Amino acid sequence: MIRISCKNERFTYDMYHIVKSFLPDAEISQKVDPEQELLIEMTAEEEPDLEEQACDKKVRWTFFHCREAEIADISEKREQKRYINKKLYQTLVKKTGEEHAWGNMTGVRPTKMIMERLEEGSSEEEIIRYMHDTYVVNGKKAMLGIEIAKREKAQLDKLDYENGYSLYIGIPFCPTTCSYCSFTSYPVAKWQDRMDEYVDALLKELAFIAEVSKEKHLNAIYMGGGTPTTLSAQQMDRVLSFLEEHFSFEHLKEYTIEAGRPDSITEDKLRVIRKHGVGRISINPQTMQQKTLDVIGRRHTVEDVVRIFHLARELGFDNINMDLIVGLPEETIEDVRETMRQLEELDPDNITVHSLAIKRAARLRMQKEQYENLHIENTAQTIDLTAECCHEMGLEPYYLYRQKNMAGNFENVGYAKPGKAGVYNILIMEEKQTIMALGAGATTKVVFEDGKRIERVGNVKDIINYLDRVDEMVERKRELLKNCGQL
Repeated sequence: MIRISCKNERFTYDMYHIVKSFLPDAEISQKVDPEQELLIEMTAEEEPDLEEQACDKKVRWTFFHCREAEIADISEKREQKRYINKKLYQTLVKKTGEEHAWGNMTGVRPTKMIMERLEEGSSEEEIIRYMHDTYVVNGKKAMLGIEIAKREKAQLDKLDYENGYSLYIGIPFCPTTCSYCSFTSYPVAKWQDRMDEYVDALLKELAFIAEVSKEKHLNAIYMGGGTPTTLSAQQMDRVLSFLEEHFSFEHLKEYTIEAGRPDSITEDKLRVIRKHGVGRISINPQTMQQKTLDVIGRRHTVEDVVRIFHLARELGFDNINMDLIVGLPEETIEDVRETMRQLEELDPDNITVHSLAIKRAARLRMQKEQYENLHIENTAQTIDLTAECCHEMGLEPYYLYRQKNMAGNFENVGYAKPGKAGVYNILIMEEKQTIMALGAGATTKVVFEDGKRIERVGNVKDIINYLDRVDEMVERKRELLKNCGQL
């Protein structure tokens, strides 16, 4: 048991996640006590991942602390947190003998930070030094961030920041919920009778956005989820037809549908998507190991992935992404190598490699007893293997992001053939352009003209609430746009 006690609430988030990155299985409790003497105190009891202590196991001992006097000369609150985070990271490195390639970075987007410095005129050497001195990021990861930030910038320079916007359409239904997943999704079988009603609500939101965005330039459309292809072919046709009828595609740079799981994709649906000119789709296996698919609750086969991929190619789709997850239960580096070999035979245009991130709401975490004997591991060697395989396939890294609770504390990287990079993926990470989002659980982000200020408004996640309150969701957006001076 690790106990974290802070005098000030603003330190608790980072403290928790830095400790968790070193001790993912540790039980951690937190409290805020304005009356305590130390600014931060962490104690441990019977923690096997920390070095042996010559004391009774029942006696708690302090392994990290920070006094207010240590940060008294640091005026900026942000810099105070960075000092404390670095000190805690160095303490944990000493105690565990483990170092992290991304150092003590938590809750930040590496490429966004790097891009800001590139735009300010910083050299690569200055950025590498800053990343190391501030976050203890190693040189290899800093260079990866720089390489990707430059590619992102080249893509973003094509967009209209002043008068442009992008559109996200959320379909929060899935055939089943995977054991590692905590996204807002609902089993489609339970909601089948209300899917038309959900589409009606989407079109109501879309009608509002079309009305208020007539003078704007639509740059990207992304339909995600959940699994968008849980919609029937007819329902998909309704949504895509509505888009064509009510929005101008004159300035559209990218049109993506995350088709997703092979067990939800049919030829009829692919034909509808193709008919409406969607240029980019995802067919996401997560792994090409059948034993793993069975463990994580995927109700499709490896053969299904191959069949649907070839069908999409036959129908003319020339920009197909495939999502993988490394660090899945019971998978070894040889399993990942075999998955990459099979993907090389398929020759997709994009591959997005995710490091498994198990959130609190995922079954793997909530039902620990059921999964406690499963081995979950991700290593630098596995990450390097996927990078090498993608390079051999002619795919270049073009976007990167990190999540909390990632196996091995690594990163997610999108790889693409030249000219096939996903613009929306970059936009969602770098927050350079307004994204109008609709559907249950979707969050609209309005980016101000200076690019520095962002205002958000979210839709309710619960399906029933969304259907009953869709008019309110529209009014939330109207109020946000008024407050931002864009209406």
